[in-house]
Amino acid sequence: MIALEVLARKTFSSEKMQKVNLFETDNLFCDIYCLRPGQAQKPHTHPGADKVYYVLEGGGTFQVGDEQRVLHAGMIVLAPSGVEHGVKNASSGDLTLLVLMAPNPNR
Repeated sequence: MIALEVLARKTFSSEKMQKVNLFETDNLFCDIYCLRPGQAQKPHTHPGADKVYYVLEGGGTFQVGDEQRVLHAGMIVLAPSGVEHGVKNASSGDLTLLVLMAPNPNR
């Protein structure tokens, strides 16, 4: 069994959003994304893979398809396969996300 302290693995950079891999299998990956104020993950798509964002700390503006919504800690959003999605930290504090994607597009 692999068990991790998720928030202890946070890594931020003033240069760009940081991705920290927690788990990866042929079927899925699980990362934390760490965004300083003003940082973003540009809108993009993943054909054949669903992505879930869970807000651990802070708040951000999420785009899924044509919709945008501000989410805060404790909220979760699904970006279905093939639907454009992205996130921006438009707040004054750090944003930490738990991100899962299945199937794993890297394999």
